[in-house]
Amino acid sequence: MGAIDVIAIDGPAASGKSTVSQQVAKELGFLFLDTGCMYRAVTLAMLQRGLDVMDETAVTHLAEQIVIEVLPERGEADGRHYTVLLDGQDATWDIRTPAVDANVSQVSSYLGVRQEMVRRQREFGQRGQVVMVGRDIGTVVMPEAPLKLYITATAAERAHRRWLDRQAQGHVADYNAILADVERRDQIDGSREHSPMRPATDAVLMDTTDRPVEEIVAEIVAMVRNGNR
Repeated sequence: MGAIDVIAIDGPAASGKSTVSQQVAKELGFLFLDTGCMYRAVTLAMLQRGLDVMDETAVTHLAEQIVIEVLPERGEADGRHYTVLLDGQDATWDIRTPAVDANVSQVSSYLGVRQEMVRRQREFGQRGQVVMVGRDIGTVVMPEAPLKLYITATAAERAHRRWLDRQAQGHVADYNAILADVERRDQIDGSREHSPMRPATDAVLMDTTDRPVEEIVAEIVAMVRNGNR
C-alpha cells in the first residue's frame, strides 16, 4: 500500500467513530470531516421550516438549496471539534438535539439527499489529507480510499455513550428510550434502499466496546505511517 492520504471510516451511531476520527486527524494533521453533520444540518433545516419528514420531494429540494459549511475548530471554548454553518449561521450544537436525532435517519435515507451530500463530500475527499467519517464513506463516497475502517460497538455500549452525551449537554436522558432509538436507527441505516450501512469488503473491522480510545487511535495511526494494514 502506498501513501495514505484519505481515511474512510464508517460505523453505526455512537460507535466511537467520530471520537476516534477526531484524534486520528489531529495526530496526522489531516482534516476531520464528520459527514453525518451534513445530514443533520439538512434535518435541522427541515425542522426549522416545518416540513414533513416523510415528504421526500420537499426534503430533497431543501437539501439541494441550503448552504452547509464545515470548518475546522478555531479555538472555541465549548467543546466542539469543528464548526457547522447552516446558511451562514452557527448550527454546531443545534444539529445535536434529540429532535434531529429522531429524524436524521429518515432524511438520510432519501436518494436525492444522499446524492447531493455525496457530491459535496467527494469534493473534500479529492483534496486529500482527510479523515472522513460516516455511514457509507468506504462503500459509496470514497470507495477508492487507500484505508477503510468500520468501527462498531454493542448497541448497549453505544446507548450508554449517547446517554452520557445527552446528560452532559443538559438534555433529559432516558437510557431505555435511547437504546430503542439506537436499535431503530441501526435498522433504518442498515436496510435502506440507497447506500445501506455496511462495511466495505476491504475494510478493517474494529470493535470499540471496552477498548480505550487511545489504543484504537494508535493502531490506526500506525497503519497510516507504515503504509499498510
